[in-house]
Amino acid sequence: MTEVNAQAGALPPVQPAVVRVDFARDHHRSALLLLLDEYACTPEGGGRPLAGEVKASLCDVLAARAHYIGWLAFANGHPAGLINCFEGVSTFRAKPLLNVHDIVVTAAYRRRGIASALLRQAELHARAAGCCKLTLEVLEGNRSAVAAYAAAGFEAYQLDPAMGRAMFFEKMLR
Repeated sequence: MTEVNAQAGALPPVQPAVVRVDFARDHHRSALLLLLDEYACTPEGGGRPLAGEVKASLCDVLAARAHYIGWLAFANGHPAGLINCFEGVSTFRAKPLLNVHDIVVTAAYRRRGIASALLRQAELHARAAGCCKLTLEVLEGNRSAVAAYAAAGFEAYQLDPAMGRAMFFEKMLR
C-alpha cells in the first residue's frame, strides 16, 4: 500500500494503535458507531446515516454475538478505522473461517496504511484461531477497496473456472 500511497500523492503512512473492540469501554462504543455511521453515509455504504434505533442497539447486539470480533485503529488518539468480523465455518474444509463484514477508514486517514493494519490484525487472529481462510465482500465499483484487498492477498472466489466467480446475494427479511 505504501507504493500506492506515494503514487496517489497521499499523506505518509501512520502507525495506528490497533486494539480489540471492548464494548465495556464507552470510547470504543462511540468510535465504532462514529466510524460505521461515516461509512454508511458514503456511496459504498448506502448513502444514508445509521438509523437512531441501530445506533442505540448495535453495540449491545454485537457484544452478545459469541462469534463477533472487531478491532479499532486509533491514530494520534483519534478513531481512524474499524474492522468487524464474524467467525464462520468452511464446510468444504471442516475448519473455521473469519469473515470481514465491515472495514472502515475515516476520510482523514485513507491511503495511510490503516486498512492494511486492520486486515493484518484480522489475519493474525484467524491464523491463531486455526481458520482456513478470510472472506469478505466488496462492491465492484469500490476500486480503491478492491485494490487494497488484492494487495493484501485476497482473490475473487471460484471453485471451477468453468462455473465462474462467486456472486453475493441478499434477501431482506423485514
